[in-house]
Amino acid sequence: MMQNRTRVKICGITNITDATTAVQAGADALGFVFYDKSPRVVTIDQAWAVFEKLPAFVTTTALFVNPDVSLVEKVIKDLKIDLLQFHGDESPAFCDQFSRPYIKAVRMQAETDLEQLAVQYASSQGLLLDTYVKGVPGGTGAAFNWNWVAPERRLNVTLPVILAGGLNEDNVEQAIRSVHPWAVDVSGGVESVPGQKSSEKIQAFIQAVNNVR
Repeated sequence: MMQNRTRVKICGITNITDATTAVQAGADALGFVFYDKSPRVVTIDQAWAVFEKLPAFVTTTALFVNPDVSLVEKVIKDLKIDLLQFHGDESPAFCDQFSRPYIKAVRMQAETDLEQLAVQYASSQGLLLDTYVKGVPGGTGAAFNWNWVAPERRLNVTLPVILAGGLNEDNVEQAIRSVHPWAVDVSGGVESVPGQKSSEKIQAFIQAVNNVR
């Protein structure tokens, strides 16, 4: 059974204007990228300029790709981040060593064993399912085959599923109806240019999510 409301995370936030737009439109969580090869990368100072103006009850998420331990610890210390998101080849032991809960990104392929990954990363708060593109850890703008993760195919997956990868206002309703995820995660699908969000696209995306009941 699908829950009554699908949560929304807007990722790749780089400025307070985009953050405010997302929160006012109803986003449950915001993502901040600490990966220097991303066009959406932010420094701790840039993120703090957003953090200090955020209202209560918005989950702040820091995204990393195979980071140094020191970087993760500095982000936690300086930003009081709520949630960590690991997008690389981080082991469960690596993800588990910090003083914050985490979610683990999975780059989906036809043969990906979600049931096994849910056991392996049982300490996580969810698996974020993204599109596999060789050499690209995320933000590809492409969707994967949602049939791979249809509800009947993951009856034994014990973790919440967060759907990402190529979502936008035009396909997110169908994505939710196909996958029944706990939450959806969007970045490029609500941008005007990489690193800058579109107010209209954010509002249309969240409205499309809310249309599914």
